[in-house]
Order: sequence, then C-alpha cells, then structure tokens
Amino acid sequence: MVLRRIGLTMMGAALVAGAPPAAWAYRPFDGTDAAVADLHEVEVELQPAGVAHSPGQKTLIAPAFVYNYGFIKDWELVLEGQLETPLAPSGRSVLTESGAFLKHVVRQGTLQDQSGPSIATEFGVLLPDTMGPGGTGASAALIVSQRWDWGTVHFNAEALWTRDQRAGTFTSVILEGPAKWTVRPVAEISYEEAFGRTRTTAGLVGAIWQVRDNLSFDVALKHSVSNTGHADELRAGLTFGFSASSLHQHHQP
Repeated sequence: MVLRRIGLTMMGAALVAGAPPAAWAYRPFDGTDAAVADLHEVEVELQPAGVAHSPGQKTLIAPAFVYNYGFIKDWELVLEGQLETPLAPSGRSVLTESGAFLKHVVRQGTLQDQSGPSIATEFGVLLPDTMGPGGTGASAALIVSQRWDWGTVHFNAEALWTRDQRAGTFTSVILEGPAKWTVRPVAEISYEEAFGRTRTTAGLVGAIWQVRDNLSFDVALKHSVSNTGHADELRAGLTFGFSASSLHQHHQP
C-alpha cells in the first residue's frame, strides 16, 4: 500500500492541492530542519536551474530535487538527487548527490507548535553517481530546531561514510528571520570533512518568500572554501506540498 501511494504521489508531483503540511524540509540549505511531512502528505523541493562556479569550471545544476513523503506519523521517506552538466569546459550530464533516507521526529517542539526544541534524526544510503569511481555510502544525522518570535535556528550534526569509502562529518547552523514575515532572510554556516581528503567551510545567504502554507520560493548564494580550492553557487527554487490521500482517492475506480 505504501509503495502504491508513493507511485501515485510521484505521478502527481506537479500538483499543489489538499491540506498543507505542518512544516517543511528546507530549501535552499545543505542542512535541514527537525520536522517531517504530515501523514500522507508530500513535500517537493525543486530547483529548476542553478549554477556552480569554481576556477576553470562552470556547472549547470538542473534539476535538483528532494521528495518527502509522510508514510507514518512523525516519519517521512526522503528521496533526493541532482543533475550536473559541465558548461565550461562542456561535458556529459551526471546524476549526483542521490540518496534515500528515513527521517523521524524524536521530540515534538516549537516546529510542531509545542514547547521546547524540536529534535529529529535522519539516516539512509548515499547512492553512487552515474559516472565516476564512487560507490555507495551512508549517513546518520541529528537535527535540533528552535523557533522564537525573532527567528528560527536549526543545528545539524551528521556522521558520514562517503561514496569514496571514507569516514566523514558534516555540521551546519541555519538562521532564519521571523516565521511570520512573508519574505524572511536566511543564512547557513557549514563545515564538511572527508577524513584524510577534503575539508570544506561554507557560508550561504538568501531569502525565502512564503506565498502560502504549502508554497514558497527561495534564492541564495553560497561560497565555499576547501583545502583544494574555492567555489560559488547560485541556487533558486521552490517548495510545494499536496495531500497524497486526496490524490489516491482521485484515482479510486
């Protein structure tokens, strides 16, 4: 039944209908929030086009997607990936950053209209890129979120087994302006390390335009510095939601 619902909701991913989810997995960040989609609700995070630039290389990132489905109360399935196409120099498109995860709210808090911090965990499989020598990896993360009148803070701490078969870690802090603002400023500071290979520190600034409860648009600029160089990235996309239950009922004979 769950697989059938997932199939129906992915067929209807271009729709925005039904009751809105209570909270969102966040674009345009690398980290996330301590919330999941409501039961039988779908959230789709979509980046129609983005651009990454590093010395001597420019890459089109289009599309990038995250699909979230609330299959049990306080649990969601997360599927994600992005298509990268080298522009200068030109090259073949590659599906990268793919993965399948489960996310669970361990403690309901301010993101669920309760008191205190919201706490969640997310764990799953990092899938191989369609080109290159990398294999399968894994990750497990702890997410803590707290919302106040003046803004919201999200903390992410993640342990990694990378696609290159190395241990690693990722941490980030996300800052948002007041949730009641229609357009709120956002920022993120992150650090990622694949032990014995790369260390990357990054900063992101942008804004989220909350059109309604189940529709938002975002734009952000990210700058990262690592032991191998530096890079800049422009991100722009949207997040929308709809009820999988309504879609399922629509397809009933």
